[in-house]
Amino acid sequence: MITKALKQGLTLAVVMAFLVGCSSSSNKGDANTQSTGSSASSESVGSSSTEQRLETVVYFGFDQSTLTPESRALLLAHAERLKGGSTSVRLEGHADERGSREYNMALGERRANSVRDFLVVQGVSASNLEVVSYGEERPAVSGSGEANWSLNRRVEIKY
Repeated sequence: MITKALKQGLTLAVVMAFLVGCSSSSNKGDANTQSTGSSASSESVGSSSTEQRLETVVYFGFDQSTLTPESRALLLAHAERLKGGSTSVRLEGHADERGSREYNMALGERRANSVRDFLVVQGVSASNLEVVSYGEERPAVSGSGEANWSLNRRVEIKY
């Protein structure tokens, strides 16, 4: 059980990380011009300049756990990287603040399971994939409104 102080501390840490990330960016565009329901992401993974960098966040529509065509294309690239290897990956499911805590935990798990199932069908070993749901407990951004909620409806792929 997360105490109120811990929850506030985590929220503060997320906000501070977001502000630090914004302060080092040379992009002066509007932060509220995010698309909804797509698989676009600002995070990526890759260990060398020759290795292709992949986005690591898959976004979902409101109350949805089905993969979009864009997210399937992203996950195919991850599957190619993970096939036959021993790399362990954590799939962290998240939801926006709407709905009960229990419902959002279940929704985050369904989203992470959708990503896991897709990767397994593509040939990735299920033993290398861990599914975790945080529900609404670890938002990417805080605040209300569709622009913020759409960023919190996601699965993060953690290598």
